[in-house]
This record gives sequence, C-alpha cells and structure tokens, in this order.
Amino acid sequence: MAHYKTAEKDKVPMLQKAAFGAGHLVNNLLPGALGFFMFFLLTAFGMDPFLAGLLGGLPRIFDAITDPIMGFISDNTKSRFGRRRPYIFVGAILSGILFIVLWQLNENNSQLYNFWYFLIFSMIYLIGNTMFSTPLIGLGYEMTSDYNERTRLMAFSQTVGQIAWMIVPWFWVVIADPDMFASQAVGVRQLSIIVGLACMVLGIMPAIFCKGIDASGMENRKKITFKSLFSNLKDLLHGIVLVSKNKPFVRLCGATFLVFNGFQMVAAFSVYIIVFYMYQGSYDGAGTWPAWFSMMSAIITAFLVIPIISAMANKWGKRNAFILSTIISIIGYSLKWWGFDTTLNDAFNKTQFGQSLNQVVGGLFDYLNPVLDNLHMSWFSIDTSQGIPWLIFLPIPLMAFGIGGLFTLMMSMTADVCDLDELNNGMPRKEGTFGAIYWWMVKLGQAIALVLGGLVLKLVGFNQNETIQAAETLTRLRIADIVIPSITAFLAILVMWKYDLTEERAREIKSKLVARRGEL
Repeated sequence: MAHYKTAEKDKVPMLQKAAFGAGHLVNNLLPGALGFFMFFLLTAFGMDPFLAGLLGGLPRIFDAITDPIMGFISDNTKSRFGRRRPYIFVGAILSGILFIVLWQLNENNSQLYNFWYFLIFSMIYLIGNTMFSTPLIGLGYEMTSDYNERTRLMAFSQTVGQIAWMIVPWFWVVIADPDMFASQAVGVRQLSIIVGLACMVLGIMPAIFCKGIDASGMENRKKITFKSLFSNLKDLLHGIVLVSKNKPFVRLCGATFLVFNGFQMVAAFSVYIIVFYMYQGSYDGAGTWPAWFSMMSAIITAFLVIPIISAMANKWGKRNAFILSTIISIIGYSLKWWGFDTTLNDAFNKTQFGQSLNQVVGGLFDYLNPVLDNLHMSWFSIDTSQGIPWLIFLPIPLMAFGIGGLFTLMMSMTADVCDLDELNNGMPRKEGTFGAIYWWMVKLGQAIALVLGGLVLKLVGFNQNETIQAAETLTRLRIADIVIPSITAFLAILVMWKYDLTEERAREIKSKLVARRGEL
C-alpha cells in the first residue's frame, strides 16, 4: 500500500494528546470503578441480588437513550469554545461530584430506601457522565484529519486509558481489607470520594488543552432550544438513519459488537477458573491472583500491545492490522487451556527456572512487605510459599491484541467514516452522533454479554452455592472460556473482510472535502 508523510499541521501536539489521554483515563476509570463497587451493594449494604441486578441494568437502558441525544446536541452547538469542550468541562465536574454522591449509601438505611436512592442518582449521574464522555469521543474524531495521525492519537489515548484497568481490580481487595477501612461500607464511601475528585481534575484537561475542528463556518447546524425540541427530535432520527446507511460504519459496529461481546461474556470466567479450578474453591488460596491477572493484562495491553498495533496500522493499514491482531488474540485464547492447567503450573514451579523466579519475587516482597505494612498495603503482597501460577500470564500478551486492537483501530476508523459521511451528506459533521451510536453498540454488547455470561455459567452446570465444583463443570467452563471469544473474534474478521475505507480512499475523500470547503 502507498505511504504518506503526515503534514505538520495535522500532527496533534503532545500536550493535547496527554490531555485527551487524561480524558480517556477518566472514561475508563468511572465505569470500571462503578462495576467493581457494584459488588459491595450486596456485601456492604445488604442489597438483594435481584434488586442489585436491576440497579445494574435499568440505568443502562436510560444511558442508551441519552447518548445519541448528547451526540446530536454537541454536533450542532455553536460556542466560541467549540462544539465539545464546554460540555466536557461541565460534564467532568458533574460526573465526579455525582459519582461521590451516588456511593454515599448508608448500610443502616432500609433496603428499599437504598434501592431508590441508588437508582435515582444513577440516572442523574449518567446524565453528567454522558455530557462528558460523548463529546469527548467526538472531540477525538476531529482533532486531526490525517489517516495515520488518528491511529497514533487513539493509540496514545487507549494506552493512558488502560491505566484505569491497572487500578480498578484492586478496589475489590482494598475495600475488603479490614486494615484499610473499618467496614466495607466505609471503604466504598471514602474511596468513591478519591475516585470522584481524581476524575474531576483529570476530566477537565481535554476541555482546557485540546482543540477540535474549526466549526465557525460550519453550515446547516440546528438550533438547540426548547422551542425546537420536536424538530430537533426529527433531525436526530434522520441523522441516525443516515449513520445507519454508512456501510463501513455498520461493519465497524458489527465487528465491535462481536469482539467486545465475546470478551465480556467470559471476562469473569478467569476469576472462577482461578478460584474453583486452580485453588479448589478457596478464595484464600487464590488470594490476589485474579487482581494480578487483570492488572498485568492492562499493563501489557497499554505498554506493549497498543504501540505494536499502531505500528502495524501505519505499515499495513487499519483493516489489515485489525484482522491480524484479532487472529493473534484467538491464538492467545487457545493458550489459556495450558496457562490455567494446574499440573503444568506445578511442573513449571518445580523446574530450576521456576524456582529461581519464585525466589526472586519472594526476595523482593520480603523487602517490600514491611514497607507495605507501614502503608497499610499488605493486600498488595504476594505469597510465594505455594509457588506462583506463572503460566496464567502466558496467554496475556496474545489475548491483549483483541481488545487492544479493537478500540485503538475502531476509533481511528470511525474518524475516517465521519469524513465519508460529510462527503455524502454534507454539513454539519456528525462526530458526536457517530461516537454516541458506536458506544451505544458497545454498551448494548456489554448488557447482552452480562445476561449471556450468566446463562453460560448455568448451562455448564456451575453452582454458586457449592465450594467444590464438579470436574465436568470446570472442564466445560474452561472450554467455554476459550471457544466463545474465539468464535466471536472469527466472525468479526469475516465482517471486516470487505471493509474498503483504505488509506488511499480516505486521503482521496479528504482532498475532496478540502476542495469543497475552499481550504488551502
């Protein structure tokens, strides 16, 4: 394929990349923290599991409605600060404050009171979060018009965003640690304040430092007023119809739905396999290995896989990079069969190399443990007396190509799709609408995955009331953990096989748009 050098005017300065990355850190930290905190609705606040499930599902329906509306509003906003930045600034502050308020539950209140308190404030919180996240995504699509610089920008932001997933797995461990907090309820309330304040500070960075497209001369924008509410609704629906007719975008949404849905369906299975297969149902025996597994996945994704994917896209094109990275992830999923095998892990720990690794890590934590104890961070320690299950980390570098490649490349390709839409349908550009619909698809996939994941657990015979699971159940669970994401990843490859928005075509579209706008 042809290669082009990115013009200086199309390069995003590092300060803007860092600010945009800070926004993505918040965009990952808030939902990540929310997901881990939801566990404590049951254990800390005594919420009935069915009611807790409703609190997880009902707000998602509301969120799916508000996203396209916010995308339409930001697309058509006229402001001297740009179309997106005012909403990002206000939304970041509201998101942080409302996240704190959401989790100031009192365990002494009645279950019904806490249910309605959490449900109502979840809705209000999601309004603030939508005001932040939807314009943020749209802003990223318009920060550069260069095919390859878009990939570099999204790769950088996804790398920074992965830091959130290095942190949130430890929330479960920290909140449950009696040396850290007097009770789990206290831990939830106090940690939510830290998370909320951090998100406010980091979340306003894109609004202050990032620059979007110059929209001063953008035509055909709709008036955003209460009087025009009905006509705006018709325009919104018309815009959604136009977006749905964009064939490359439909392929992006379909592939995302498949890869992310398959990943999410089995996301919790690794924990079950570590606890119930590798450690025979002993949470004490499993210790913090599930958290270490999640954290190492995020570290490898951020600092190894995403840079490689960005280089692949620049060299071979985004479509080819997606297909190759998805094939690599399928190989990684297959390796989980051997990585989580207890016999192989025991055998590795008995080798000279395995014993040497255990001694190195054990010696390191013998030095760190007193320091961790003084910092009340004993939960971060590793017990090497029984050996370390090193092989569970073996599949991670390959598996990470799946999700790491997905959002890095799909967000970059969505920016290209916005150019195609402008060419076909004119102004105003619809970055906000495209971003809202794309992430609506992600959320829909996540919601369906949560339901199907529970169904799969039931079908394989998993019994949540039993400490020791049947051998057949664990075998079926391990097979499902590999087969489900592999099949959905393969189907995603088929969906993207005929994706035709190549670098050459994207640059041709850009040239036509520049000529149409009368730009130099």
